[in-house]
Amino acid sequence: MTAIRENLAQSIIEAGQFLYGRGWSPATSSNYSARLTSAEVLLTVSGKHKGQLAADDLLAVDMNGISLEDGKKPSAETMLHTQLYRWKPEIGAVLHTHSVNATVLSRICRSDSLVFADYELQKAFSGIATHESEVLVPIFENDQDIDRLASRVQPWLDAHPDCVGYLIRGHGLYTWGQRMSDALRQIEAFEFLFECELTMRMLQRT
Repeated sequence: MTAIRENLAQSIIEAGQFLYGRGWSPATSSNYSARLTSAEVLLTVSGKHKGQLAADDLLAVDMNGISLEDGKKPSAETMLHTQLYRWKPEIGAVLHTHSVNATVLSRICRSDSLVFADYELQKAFSGIATHESEVLVPIFENDQDIDRLASRVQPWLDAHPDCVGYLIRGHGLYTWGQRMSDALRQIEAFEFLFECELTMRMLQRT
């Protein structure tokens, strides 16, 4: 194992422990990845408990999502990861989580996107310097056909190069960053905003 792979593997393992501990990646849900080289991605294998990951629970795939390691099966959603690495070469880590807030909010939202505005924590997202802005988060319908889902995501990414994350309805959140620490920071920011939005909607109903 190269030093680069060892360091990236440890960052993924630690991310899993943190996200599981916060309740944002229960059991075997979720998948995480980090850019290994310009042509390879280190990704969690399918069906592993994300709070108990070990180095052997990761595998390298190419940018088409094909496993480069015999006997290891990549996540079913691998193409949603590699799509992001192909979209922007500066992306170094991608996180997909399954929190209660993300799942519920994406189910009750009747539109195909969420808009967050005037929250101070919006500045936690890459490229945003003021709360006097809007963060637009698209919601894509869940689809077991990942190639078809990816084909719907790509036009949005192309049209919104400042996109910082997206939701899959009733499923979870995808976000990313130059480093794993950046992606984790954005997960925390999103979860704060999701909780605020759900709380506001509950108060408006009382």
